[in-house]
Amino acid sequence: MEASSKINLPDLDGQRVLITGGLGFIGSNLAHKCLELGAEVTVYDCLDPRSGGNMHNVHDIKNSMNIILNDIRNFEGICACIINKDVLFNCAAYTSHPNSMKEPLIDIDVNCKGVINLLEAARRFNPEIKIVHIGTSTQIGKMQYSPIDEFHPEFPVEIYSANKSASEKYVLIYGSAYHMKTTVVRLANNYGPRSNIKSPDFGFMNFFIGLALQDKDITVFGKGSQMRNIAYVEDSVNALILASQSEKSNGEVFFAVSDTQTNVAEIAQKIVQVVGKGRVRYIDWPKEREAIEIGDAVISNEKAKKFINWIPQYELVKGLFETKNYFNSCLDKYI
Repeated sequence: MEASSKINLPDLDGQRVLITGGLGFIGSNLAHKCLELGAEVTVYDCLDPRSGGNMHNVHDIKNSMNIILNDIRNFEGICACIINKDVLFNCAAYTSHPNSMKEPLIDIDVNCKGVINLLEAARRFNPEIKIVHIGTSTQIGKMQYSPIDEFHPEFPVEIYSANKSASEKYVLIYGSAYHMKTTVVRLANNYGPRSNIKSPDFGFMNFFIGLALQDKDITVFGKGSQMRNIAYVEDSVNALILASQSEKSNGEVFFAVSDTQTNVAEIAQKIVQVVGKGRVRYIDWPKEREAIEIGDAVISNEKAKKFINWIPQYELVKGLFETKNYFNSCLDKYI
């Protein structure tokens, strides 16, 4: 097991929380947890099919929160929502690595201009709000030393990761220049309930899980030997919430990733084993994917443990069983 002890989540009773991208994978799981902890929740999402939102993700809580269907590229819409909020979690993003190379201008619009909209709205109309922005481990690019930490240089290999790197810097600049409370939590290879499992654009693990649930082949490129940190979605949500309530997190960046690494082939094999369906098949690397492959990624989570008292609670098999159980009851809503 990865977790050595339980974590204590803060009481959010009465806090007014805005979650951009709140109908997507991370955002909807975060909405469930914030409501459970007592927060007043508003989710803001445009349901762009290229960004993974799904109304079924909140079907059981939709009457307990405010849902606004709008885009973070709409500055007026964001300004109207951000007033009087205590916390902003920015989970909105255009997330596809390959598509960012095909549609770089869309990626810039969402992942850069959209984030500037959020920051400007906060600066003008609610400068006291706490902003927690989701970053990604792929901002690093190819690993230059191991383990990767928050001081590792960033040389991303595709447009999505480059724009996520830039938007992270915007968040930190606004925090420093305007004395705003901003923090970044970098996530890696998240999987779990409410994920988009029908497209490889939303993470290889979730796509693999979807293939297995449909009793289809999981295709692994090459030998699948590249090492990855992973994270069950509840662990990631816990990190975001802890960061939102910590003064120590202001102006900081954290990796919230698993304690250990697993290679892609083993992940695929474990998915087939737990789901009980599907097969793993190995194929040659497609040229367009090989061009943006980063190799091994071995990441340290020590800073998150030290600063915000975060500890991952799920190892791979436990998380896969939870994921399987969720989708078994509602697979038709996700494929």
